Amino acid sequence: MELTTIAKPYANAIFEIAQQNKSHSDWKAVLEVGASIAEDAMMSAFVASPSANKAKKVEVLTGVFKSALGRALSKEETAFVNLLLENGRIVVLPSILELFDAKSNLDSDAKVFHVISAYKLSATEEKEITSNLSDKYNTTVSIDTEVDENLVGGVVIKEGDKVVDLSVKARVDELSSRLSIN
Repeated sequence: MELTTIAKPYANAIFEIAQQNKSHSDWKAVLEVGASIAEDAMMSAFVASPSANKAKKVEVLTGVFKSALGRALSKEETAFVNLLLENGRIVVLPSILELFDAKSNLDSDAKVFHVISAYKLSATEEKEITSNLSDKYNTTVSIDTEVDENLVGGVVIKEGDKVVDLSVKARVDELSSRLSIN
């Protein structure tokens, strides 16, 4: 199952809580730290390890959050981390952050796009992509970029659940599937 599909209910729930409590920045900070934890190889191995019990995992994770945030987690934030641990969903935190950002941007009429390219984009290319997206959506646009050398060329542009795949890899895969059908 796609991580975005798993992450969506969590992101929606956190967004609702953040709106009720006016705590968007606090939740964004928690999700950013959580995404860093999920992407760290040692932390992922620790969380996935059957030799560490749940209490130890909670203790270590809350310690990492407290250290990174410079404050203790709130009751809701602690419950959220515990829920992710119980359900084995810590790995989904980067996707939750992405969806939370997308919902926040929809709420503020600004859009943030995630652009994946085969090579590091130059400042000119980033400005051109930002300008094109801004013209298309008639709003303020910002992008964050990622490099994936497997794309060969082109870009993949994501915003929330929407994906526009303009990569060479996608075109080759499409051509391959068309040729294999005939």
